[in-house]
Amino acid sequence: MTYRERMARSTLTRDQIVRTAVELLDSDGLEGLNMRSLGQRLNSAATAVYWHVKNKDDLVTLAGDLVWDEIRLPDLDTVDWRTAATAMAGDLYAMFGRHPWLVQAFATHLFHGEGKARHDDHNLAVYEAGGFTGPAADRAAAAVFTYVLGNASSSAATTALTRRIERDGRDAGEVFAATMKEAAEVAGRFPRLRSRIDALTADDYAEGPDDTFAFGLDALLDGMAARLPAAHPATRTADEN
Repeated sequence: MTYRERMARSTLTRDQIVRTAVELLDSDGLEGLNMRSLGQRLNSAATAVYWHVKNKDDLVTLAGDLVWDEIRLPDLDTVDWRTAATAMAGDLYAMFGRHPWLVQAFATHLFHGEGKARHDDHNLAVYEAGGFTGPAADRAAAAVFTYVLGNASSSAATTALTRRIERDGRDAGEVFAATMKEAAEVAGRFPRLRSRIDALTADDYAEGPDDTFAFGLDALLDGMAARLPAAHPATRTADEN
């Protein structure tokens, strides 16, 4: 072991490595994470990182668990279950937006750890407070999580595709514009799609994804609330309380 490696081993911490890995993943994506580039960001030899993490997969798992701490856990003594569920789903959606690599990594990694466990435990408490019990609470939490992940996947895919296009030396904006033009020409041959294309504005398109997310989340929670026993306190409206 060289002197530099000995010094790096003694000064680096796993927390420092994982936080730097999150920064690298945010800027370069999953494909940009490797021990050499991480070592450069840490001003350390790449081999020193292995004293704290097993390999790249282990590092992605640790980084993935760390970002779950960004999701706020509503106080169930001060807000109702529906408000808490909406807030946690919104925070999860925003977190996936800040870290699109995490959405991609769900296809290749089994995420676990204290951060995710803390979130999942509180999330179950939210649905239990709403009147869901046992497996019903599990299913409610899973349904909302799957909905959020699915909505976040589009943005994550766009981020990954943009990086791939730019690595090939092409302009991502030009590629997307040309593709959208071709897609619009095809869609224009179908009446319902054509009517929407004719009515669409740039502002409508920019606001669309978030509006769609909020609409779908409300509809999903409406359906869940309808399954609760009418006698349960959590189903009463604010006017009834």
